Amino acid sequence: MKRFVLGLDLVNDATLIAEYEAYHQAVWPEIVASIKESGIETMEIYRFENRLFMIMEVQDDFSFQDKAQRDANNEVVQRWEALMWKYQQAIPGAKEGEKWVLMDRIFAL
Repeated sequence: MKRFVLGLDLVNDATLIAEYEAYHQAVWPEIVASIKESGIETMEIYRFENRLFMIMEVQDDFSFQDKAQRDANNEVVQRWEALMWKYQQAIPGAKEGEKWVLMDRIFAL
């Protein structure tokens, strides 16, 4: 099992942040299925102000490239991602069009 931590910012607007959280209280079933089918075992998202942190535990053979290809070919995932861009903005230092950015672990106990 591998663990990844990713970061993303939300548009800094209280109404939009509340809407974003509401969507994540009732994630579309097709999205949950696509996450599980890609080899992600657990996923948690935490928020402070407009900054998000995602923690994922994945199967050993999980691949971000394979997930991206599956997502690109899934119409429902593409609709979800387009909808989420209303609320999301790239974290400082992200590449053009990049959403969630992998974070480097700098300490472990």
